[in-house]
Amino acid sequence: MKIKKNDMVMVIAGNSKGRTGKVLRVFPEKQRVIIEGVNLVSRHRKPTQNNPQGGITRQEAPIHVSNVMLLDPKSNEATRVGKAAIIDENTGKTRYVRRSVATGETIE
Repeated sequence: MKIKKNDMVMVIAGNSKGRTGKVLRVFPEKQRVIIEGVNLVSRHRKPTQNNPQGGITRQEAPIHVSNVMLLDPKSNEATRVGKAAIIDENTGKTRYVRRSVATGETIE
């Protein structure tokens, strides 16, 4: 998966199309992510000791990773993600970083 926790993403399909937010959780085995403030659902909660009133709360639900695109850190627009190989000069080891296909900017 090219989406990681704390990435800024834009929803490109579904009811929340066009909205942006930070990735709170990633579920790689299910190919889903939870985005802050996106895909809100109502949950009916029973009264508990922590919440004696109970009631209806709103929370984020998972959305499929194919419905989101990473935001380019430079232009703040949705972009595809690619890999770039960087060779460390001191150790000679190769590591891969994510980069924006549109601008070539490295995404940390």
